[in-house]
Amino acid sequence: MLTHLHIRNYALISHLDIDFHEGFSVMTGETGAGKSIILGALNLVMGARADIKSITEGEDKCIIEATFGEEFIIRRELSANGRSRSFVNDEVVTQSELKTLARQLIDIHSQHESLMIGDDLFQIQIVDAIAGNYTEREAYNQAYNTYQQATAALREAQALAKKAQADADYMQWQYNQLAEAQLVAGEIEGLEEEEYRLSHAEEIQASLAQALQQLDSDNGVLSLLHSVRLSDADTTLAERLDSVEIELKDIVSDIQRLYDCTEHDPMRLEQVQERLSMLQTLMKKHHVQTIEELIALREDLEKQVQRLENMDEELKLLEDKANEAKRQLEEVAMQLTLSRKSVCEKIAKHLVEDMVRLGVPHANVAVDIQPTEDFTETGKDNVQFMFAANLNQSLRRVAEVASGGEISRLMLCIKALIASSNGLPTIIFDEIDTGVSGAIASQMGEIMRQMAASRQIITITHLPQVAARGEHHYLVYKEDTIIRTETHIRALSDKEHEAEIEKMRQL
Repeated sequence: MLTHLHIRNYALISHLDIDFHEGFSVMTGETGAGKSIILGALNLVMGARADIKSITEGEDKCIIEATFGEEFIIRRELSANGRSRSFVNDEVVTQSELKTLARQLIDIHSQHESLMIGDDLFQIQIVDAIAGNYTEREAYNQAYNTYQQATAALREAQALAKKAQADADYMQWQYNQLAEAQLVAGEIEGLEEEEYRLSHAEEIQASLAQALQQLDSDNGVLSLLHSVRLSDADTTLAERLDSVEIELKDIVSDIQRLYDCTEHDPMRLEQVQERLSMLQTLMKKHHVQTIEELIALREDLEKQVQRLENMDEELKLLEDKANEAKRQLEEVAMQLTLSRKSVCEKIAKHLVEDMVRLGVPHANVAVDIQPTEDFTETGKDNVQFMFAANLNQSLRRVAEVASGGEISRLMLCIKALIASSNGLPTIIFDEIDTGVSGAIASQMGEIMRQMAASRQIITITHLPQVAARGEHHYLVYKEDTIIRTETHIRALSDKEHEAEIEKMRQL
């Protein structure tokens, strides 16, 4: 429970230290005295969003520290430069970690929270709190996230498949064209050489014939070399001449072979030129410079075509995964629904009983749970609190038919029921008794006093009937100084408590 609150340089509070006790405590004070300021400071230390405007004018930092028994000391520091730091037992924590811890220590019921009773999410949270669906909600959240991821992956794959399918025919045509081309690395160079040979066949043959004439005729080079005879003393030169003769004979043989295979073949020339033209067209079309690049493109297209052929299998696997995730989600969603439905009658019964105590004798309450069309972050349920205040009046949504005073009473009854269902050590009410008076206010005070039998209850009130039920009484007041107006709080003695109650009754 909350045992001590320290505030320094927050709004109208320059310095405040106050001890709190177990049981039922009330906090009173004139309008504008600063009760909401104290509550705002407490919200800040529990993880609420920081605002540098909250720092007392002229100061560079505010500090708020809340002590919970002997287990936790939570401190929040806010600097004028906008920097905010949070500490738990002097160890730095994130704001998220702070909020998580705060939810286990205290529930602060603000004035506007009563208006949230008509909110769908808030109503689900009420039912889950009373049912104790912490494990069920965690299991559902995990299954829901898995389902969302699986369906997202399936949708992405389906979109890609749809786009790919639209290009599939063109991609297949491109691949077929390149495959049918039977591309060979280095083919261009060979074809260009053959084209030159075929285009100039007659000229080449004439040149080759002339070379043969000069080398291998009766008066040719070979004949002249063969006729040369040297003395036995010139053996080295003779060997060289023999070597030259042998080499020239080989050259003549190659020239003759080339001459024999060189012929004017218009049909083959046309084939070569067509092949070259086709390859050059392909390279231009695909914006590449070499046959090797075309081959690489063909191989890439082949992979894409194969992937398209396997796309159906991939989609089937993703679809199966999404279906299995949905099946598991449906299972945990059903468990969550059953748990919620199991407490509906209990909730309605207790709320009716407490509302009768609070001056609504013909109160009728029901918790209606209907399935949603699709899964949501909270399950597959639409939860509605239905209410009727008068005899023979049909049940309608709370926000549609309940008055402000009835909503305040209903919210107190809900909080009392939640408190009986969990172990939250501290609950703070900020004028939950708005819109009631007289005996009803006294009954609301009694309900809070009864709640305080098992936990710490602190309520901010303007009603003497509620304040009179308090075991501890804190007075919030303003004090004007030369420098500024300051908010203070102090615990009242029993005698001061009685005097303050009497003063409140006279207002």
